[in-house]
Order: sequence, then C-alpha cells, then structure tokens
Amino acid sequence: MASAGNSIPDSRPRVHGVTGNRAYQQPDQLTLDLSIHAMAGSVFLAIVVTLLFVPVARAEIKTTPIVSDSRSVILFEEFGFLPRGVASVTVTGAKWRVPEGSHLQSVDKTLMGFILISNSLFYKINNESEYAEATGGAFCPLTSKYAQPLFRFKEVAPDGTAKGSLTIDAADQYTVLFSSCQDGVEVTMDVRTEMYNVRVRDGARDYLPVGLVPLPGIYAAASGVYAVFLAAWLYACCVRHRATAERVHAVMTALLLFKALKLACAAEDAWYVERTGTPHGWDVAFYVFGFLKGVLLFTVIVLIGTGWSFLKPFLQDREKNVLMLIIPLQVVENIASAVIGETGPAGRDWLAWNQVFLLVDVVCCCAVFFPIIWSIRNLREASKTDGKAARNLKKLTLFKKFYLVVVCYLYFTRIAVSAFTAVLSYKYQWVVKVAVEAASFAFYTFVFYNFKPVERNPYLYVGEDEEEAAGGQLELESTFEI
Repeated sequence: MASAGNSIPDSRPRVHGVTGNRAYQQPDQLTLDLSIHAMAGSVFLAIVVTLLFVPVARAEIKTTPIVSDSRSVILFEEFGFLPRGVASVTVTGAKWRVPEGSHLQSVDKTLMGFILISNSLFYKINNESEYAEATGGAFCPLTSKYAQPLFRFKEVAPDGTAKGSLTIDAADQYTVLFSSCQDGVEVTMDVRTEMYNVRVRDGARDYLPVGLVPLPGIYAAASGVYAVFLAAWLYACCVRHRATAERVHAVMTALLLFKALKLACAAEDAWYVERTGTPHGWDVAFYVFGFLKGVLLFTVIVLIGTGWSFLKPFLQDREKNVLMLIIPLQVVENIASAVIGETGPAGRDWLAWNQVFLLVDVVCCCAVFFPIIWSIRNLREASKTDGKAARNLKKLTLFKKFYLVVVCYLYFTRIAVSAFTAVLSYKYQWVVKVAVEAASFAFYTFVFYNFKPVERNPYLYVGEDEEEAAGGQLELESTFEI
C-alpha cells in the first residue's frame, strides 16, 4: 500500500545508478547524460505547470494508444481520490527502440515507467529539480521520493504486458504520469488507466473524482429546469402571442431544446461513468447536442443583435458574413472539444487542440459583438433624423443592456470561471459547474424575457406622451460610446 502523505519513506526501493555516482554511465557520456536529465526535468516541470491550468479529461476507464513516442513525460489522467481509492495502469503491446543517430547504445528499462504524483507535492519535485540543476546533478521524476511508483519497464513481461496499481492512503488529487529518463527512446504501447474511489457504505466503485460526484444530479436538475423553461416559452410563443411571434423566436426555441437535451445527455454520461467507468455512448449524444446548442447560441446572439425579424426582415451582407464566420468556427471548436475530451492529455496534439479551442472561442465571442455595436450606432444615427425619439430610445436602451449582458456572460463563462477553477480545491470542482449553469440560466432568462413575443414590443410600440421626454434623453446617449 502506497503512502500519499507529505513524503514517501526513504526506505522505498530506488533505481540504482540514477543518483550519487551515476555508476551506470560511461565516462565519455557523463556530460551529455547530465544535460539530458536536466532537460528531462525541465520538460517534466513545464508540462506539469501547464496542465495545472488546463482542464484534464477525468474519470472513465480509458485505453490510450502511444505510438513511437519519444516524449520524456506523458500525462495520462488526473483524479481526485478519497482514502482507499485505487489507481491502476495496465500496459499491453509495449515495445521500445533506440532511433537511428541516438547516442544511446541500448535501452535501460529501469529508467522508464509509470508513477503517481500527488498534485500538492509538485512544488517539492520542482525543488528537487532545481537543486539537481544547481549542483550539476541529474534529476529523473522516477527517482523522486515524492513520486509513487506504479511499475518500471523492467517489469514488462516478454509479451509486452505489465500492470501496476496503488491504494491511496491520503485524500488528494493525483496525476498518473509516464516518465522516460533516456533521451530519444521511442515507446509504443496501449495504456489502460482505471481510477476510482470505493464507497464506504456498500464497497461499490465510484469512477467520478470526489469533486465531481454531484454532477449527475446537477445536470439532471438543470435539464429539468430548461425543460420547464422550454414549455413556458412554447406556451408564450404558440398560445398567448402566436400572432406576434417572429422567425427569430423559432430559432430561440431550438436553442432551448438543444440546451435541455445537452444537459440531459451530460447527466446520463456522468451517471454511467460514475457507476461503470464508461459513458455507454452518451458522450456522442452530448457532443452532437453540444455542437447544435453552441451554433444556435451564437446565432441567436447575432440575430438579436442585428434586430432580424424585429427591426428588419433580412440581414445585410456584413451581418451574413458574421454568421458565415461563426458557424464554421463553431464546427472547428466542437471538433476540438471532442478531441480534448476523448483523447486526454496523453495525445501529442492535446495542448495544440486546447489552444485551437481557446483561439476559436475568443474569435467567436469577439465576432458576435460587431452586429450589436452596428445596431447601436445605427439607432443613434436614426434618432437624429427620423423624429421618433421615444421609439429609438427604447430600442437603444434595450440594445445597450443586451450588449452589456452578453459581455458579462461571455467574460464570466470564459475567463472568470477559468481563474476560479485554478484556485478552487479539487473537492469542490462541482461548484464551477453550478456557477456556469447558473450564469447561463440568468443569461437565457434575460434574453428570452426581453425579446419574447408581445403585442406591444419595445422595439415597435411607443406611446405619444413619451416622445417629448425621450427627445431630451437621447441627447445624453452620446455619453455611451462603443
């Protein structure tokens, strides 16, 4: 049983020849190998620091293929454990080779293997690496006293299989890593990771991290709320105000439908993963409905921002161009989201897909502001010439509110939530999900309430007694510049 406290007893077996006199090295390779180990330590720390601020695929029993990979550190999974939790790694088809042109004469199988590291101990490993670099020594993550070994490649059977598991003593968030302290050695293998907590009351396995255990209930409740929201919206559009419903309201209805379906699939996905370790196909439905919801969300923001079907029956060319930009970008964003979620950080291009996802999301968020800004400017200009001060004031006020709400919503769900996640304890990761869904529901409520079909729409209806008061108010609107 492995200890997961602040330190691992020094009596734990170590790999001989890695520390101290480095007896395994040939004299003419000493300087080169020292630089290689220092580089391995730097790569390890860079990857760990980066991944601490990037969401990692969690839970699920997952098999990841690694093909001719020479990376010195490969991160597989991150999981929040309770005491008695289990981390298990199984390797099949393992083989390795020294590429042509390498300075290595052979592969030392004791310098490759899997380890489990408590996230709270990363800074101590960082100190070890910095000390080794400052004193001219060699650092290898496999030999750190703060890393718990799963198995080394010297334990791989002739048929290329190996398995290692650890039982967790102390609750914390842990990361499974593969480390190779030999520069350039290419490894091929299929890696099956399985991590779970054991329920005290019945001994059943729980494949959701401790911080995400409430997710099935959270998503199910949110899906139910949106289903009620959809029913109320359909009643408003199809029963009470059917005569005044516009085409944009049909698009808004589809958005609510796919939002509710996405959350329902997320609840089923989390429920199956919690109990079996696999989503049973619900992840596919989740990505499909998530893609449709994402496209429709930005489409609704753009259409409302342009005043389509409220102010005018058609879109201008520049507004069509915004939609033609956003829709393909949403396709790319959702592909990136699926790759990130399904491949996990072990994939070579995982960080690149994260960067693509963030870049595309930022471009989409910026693009939706342009139609709103154009509409505000057009209304300001129209107020100076058409003599309909009160009507333009109501339109302008509504557009300004809409603009500010969109800015706040996108800022919170993209930036504030990421910062919140970085500082929040692993035990309370579910709070982030609740915050995102609460912000989304508040945004949807504002948009759907203010742009619902009504007989006296604030875009169109103005009482005669409001004109005079509105004329003076519009004079002050020049202070709101975008």
